[in-house]
Amino acid sequence: MQRMRESLGLRLVIIAVMSLILLIPAQMIRSLIRERQERRNEAMKEISQKWGESQTITGPILTIPSKKYSKVNYIHYLPEKLTISGSINPEIRYRGLYEVVLYNAQLQIEGKFSHPEIENLNISPESVLWDDAFVAIGISDMKGIKDLIKIKWNQEDYDANPGIVTSDVLLSGISAKVTLDSIEGEYEFSTTLNFNGSSNLLFTPVGKTTQVDITSNWPNPSFTGNYLPETRDISPDGFRAKWKILYLNRNYPQQWIGSQYKPTASSFGINLYLPVDEYQKTMRTVKYAIMFISLTFLSFFLIELLNKKTLHPIQYLLIGFGLLVFYTLLLSISEHIPFKYAYLIASLGIILLIAAYTKGVLKSNLHAGIIGGILLLLYGFLYIILQLEEFALLMGSIGLFIILAVLMYITRNIDWFSIMVPEKNDELGN
Repeated sequence: MQRMRESLGLRLVIIAVMSLILLIPAQMIRSLIRERQERRNEAMKEISQKWGESQTITGPILTIPSKKYSKVNYIHYLPEKLTISGSINPEIRYRGLYEVVLYNAQLQIEGKFSHPEIENLNISPESVLWDDAFVAIGISDMKGIKDLIKIKWNQEDYDANPGIVTSDVLLSGISAKVTLDSIEGEYEFSTTLNFNGSSNLLFTPVGKTTQVDITSNWPNPSFTGNYLPETRDISPDGFRAKWKILYLNRNYPQQWIGSQYKPTASSFGINLYLPVDEYQKTMRTVKYAIMFISLTFLSFFLIELLNKKTLHPIQYLLIGFGLLVFYTLLLSISEHIPFKYAYLIASLGIILLIAAYTKGVLKSNLHAGIIGGILLLLYGFLYIILQLEEFALLMGSIGLFIILAVLMYITRNIDWFSIMVPEKNDELGN
């Protein structure tokens, strides 16, 4: 017993070092989670590339060429009024273990342009190529288009063609030549888009007043981009969101020459959010690995101290590896079943494993029950933290405070000096 007391300080150091060493495989588990995330992202990208990737709708934009000597410049005009309304019909597709949200969107786009004010740009009317004017709509992933597109322009229908003459503003999309009068007037337009996409649908507020009204049966939308909706109604049956954006809310004018502005930087829209990301939650659990290892080792150490028991460092290592196996179990099981059930299975498995090992090593049902109860509380506490994202820090701080208070209470009567330093009588007896 005296030898155990004399080596107590050394064993504390060994336990602390082992706790730090076990962070190395914990880091390897984090790398494994990132690898599985990358594989999931590759599977999602593969499906999206065939169906249609995230879509950004920009426009329409009216473009008029002007020629000075041999150089052609493009004048870009944005609409006075832009109204977009429509619906998003999502579905979940699978690639092996992985799922991705795809959608089909049907949009009605309408509005009006004022007559181009050439004089404001210091361009002579004689240099303007009115007959080559065209209207363009930016669509970020053209392969998602499902129907032919016609653009109605002042009661005339024009067939939209793929591609845009200039990449000043839009990199991909559709365009159609339209008729302009060289006299004052307004130009009303309307068109219908039917296209596929995945995960995100974004819009660019190119109108002097831009209004967007979107409905969907997807119950978990996330609103993203530069502007949040003015009104939104979210229920288990879906959502409806409305935006109203003025040209004063953005950093580009209604007309300019060339490529000096990029309106798509001000886009906004919807992310069809998958509410459960098992990789993100598993990664969050791994961040608490040092807490689990330290508290579990501390529990065993106190059992040693208070009950005159002794564990070998190898036994501590085996217990630590058992705690780490929890994360690989959680990761692999959560890829097949919902996260909450995977967490329950993995945590119960590890609790039973370590409790049974404790009984075998310490030959005590009481000690096995104590360790099992401590692990049950720790895993339950961690699960609560995972569910309370916004209050995770608060709950974690309160939990650590309670743990510290319990440890201080349990160890309040321990004479650490007598444990760490041999008594003089024992030394004389030796």
